[in-house]
Amino acid sequence: MTENPERRRYRRLESSKKLLAAWKLGTQKYVSTVENLGLGGLFIRTENPPKAGTTLQLLFNTPEGEVRGLAAVRNCSPGEGMRVAIVSMEPEHRARLDRWLRKLSAQEESPIARA
Repeated sequence: MTENPERRRYRRLESSKKLLAAWKLGTQKYVSTVENLGLGGLFIRTENPPKAGTTLQLLFNTPEGEVRGLAAVRNCSPGEGMRVAIVSMEPEHRARLDRWLRKLSAQEESPIARA
């Protein structure tokens, strides 16, 4: 199933550097690459994603600091990864993520960044 980007509340961006996310499902811990992210969610690369509806804990580091939150798997593609929606996050973690995403967005729009 293809997700329509126009339906998203928040724009998704790609990090200019490789971003890893640690995620926990029950007692199992995993580390995966993040393909894109926004305030509303992210796409995590993983060979064996949990089924849609599963809730997991997220942790990743940004230049603004550590970001933690709860996420729900919205869509999964075995062998590729999962689209997760951020469902809960402490205000200070959300603020860190927001600051970093604003910087990424500004870099993306800068003519120098595109050269």
